[in-house]
Amino acid sequence: MPQIRPAHLRCSALAGLCLFAACAVALSANVVAQSDPGPAKVPEATVTPARPDAKVDSVENSVVKVFTTARYPDLYQPWTKQSPTELTGSGIVIEGKRILTNAHVVLYASQVQVQANQAGDKISAAVEGIAPGIDLAVLKLEDESFFDSHHALARASALPGIKDAVMAYGYPKGGDTLSITKGIVSRIEFAPYTYPATGLRIQIDAAINPGNSGGPAVVGDQMIGLAFSHLGGAENIGYIIPNEEIDLFLRDVAHGHYEGKPAIFDEFQSLENPALRAFLKLDKSVSGLVVTAAWSTDTAYPLKAWDVITKIGDVPVDDQGLIKIADNVRVHFDYLVQKIAKDGKVPLTIVRAGKEIPIDLPVARSRATVIPGLEGTYPSYFVYGPLVVSNSTAEFLGGFTRAENAGYRMAYLSMVGNPLIRRMGDKPAFEEERLVVVSSPLFSQKLASGYGNPIGRVVKSLNGIPLKNLAHLVQLLRDSKDEFITFEFAGRQTETLVFRRAEVEAATDEVLRDNGLRSQGSADVLAVWKAGSSR
Repeated sequence: MPQIRPAHLRCSALAGLCLFAACAVALSANVVAQSDPGPAKVPEATVTPARPDAKVDSVENSVVKVFTTARYPDLYQPWTKQSPTELTGSGIVIEGKRILTNAHVVLYASQVQVQANQAGDKISAAVEGIAPGIDLAVLKLEDESFFDSHHALARASALPGIKDAVMAYGYPKGGDTLSITKGIVSRIEFAPYTYPATGLRIQIDAAINPGNSGGPAVVGDQMIGLAFSHLGGAENIGYIIPNEEIDLFLRDVAHGHYEGKPAIFDEFQSLENPALRAFLKLDKSVSGLVVTAAWSTDTAYPLKAWDVITKIGDVPVDDQGLIKIADNVRVHFDYLVQKIAKDGKVPLTIVRAGKEIPIDLPVARSRATVIPGLEGTYPSYFVYGPLVVSNSTAEFLGGFTRAENAGYRMAYLSMVGNPLIRRMGDKPAFEEERLVVVSSPLFSQKLASGYGNPIGRVVKSLNGIPLKNLAHLVQLLRDSKDEFITFEFAGRQTETLVFRRAEVEAATDEVLRDNGLRSQGSADVLAVWKAGSSR
């Protein structure tokens, strides 16, 4: 599968953020159904323009270069961070004396600065809001006098047309000055971003290269979106985040925290196959999308397997799950969720057992998984003698896919039934469930003598007690009075690690000292370790 790459040089530790993107529930939006019901009547995007009394400036005066010093997490030594990484991207002045850029440009930033076109100085900035999933971030400047001469660029209130001429502005590799490339709007889709986030996405053929990330794409004298990635292995296939997604993000972070967009997480398949239609006893007039797995098995949940979704709101859904929003633009039906959801529900019309039924489907702003992404945080961890354990993350698993002999490693994990592979994408079996994984090779210590390297193994139980998550493991260790501590692992071909409790606890300080570790665990885990005890 071709890889969509953020348009700047990224640390390998972050590539796991996109690991599950191919599993998102979306159908290809560039396939046109045979029937043509005409464009759906969908709500118009609400866009905040530049302030009406602002001086009309050139686009060039509103585009900035973003300088970031980032400290990415070290997923396999979670007690530390990677060495500082210097990177650059682009940004654009927006209303409210702010700078809009991509999340991946400033994620894990320890320092951010911006520099205007043709300026010699840099101004310190801080990340005010960030959404790694939809890849957007907004910055505030330390010196707001910058905005006296650099005004917000107006944003278009409607999607561009296919074949519209577009200009991409930014600071890509190959030079220090502002770059401007020209192309056309090639495609508009509702597509995966970073799993499980999906959103509207515009494809353009103007060159977008590392460093362009966060720069505006402009049609006429108005911004239509923000450059964020290009398709690896292909020429002149770039992607921008349209204004509609930007406005949803800005409204969400206005209160200081990004919660995400409402979305549907049920699973579907197309209704094109004649045998499938006959099996469901559907009339020829029925078109829609078949539910293969409902997100919830609760009896009160209104959607069931084999239901056929025929409308979202008042908009018909075709047999490929697409709706028409313009003369030459079809997108997946769940695009409308972010536009018409109200009070946590979206109206659907379904056909079940030959009957048409209106329902109000609950929607969520995030999809809980047993192996979630870090979302800009650092991993939790705990050191116990020679052993380091963490909650599993998508980024941790993603590292295995990029390691030497990655294919062999993944095949082996699958063969032995490792839950990192077997449960990838699963919902938690209960609210607090997380997989606890050995995140590092065993430290060199006599207590580890004779044991193999358990890195990547999932801890199933401690002294026979099934684990809920890392905090639960630490709580069990804290409260144990047993002579021996046994770590049992999930899957086949595993060892059980057995330690004398008194010896392993006494050895922990030596391990920390010998390996230069400042703390036995992350702050959240140490709070559990020290709770209700004299430690």
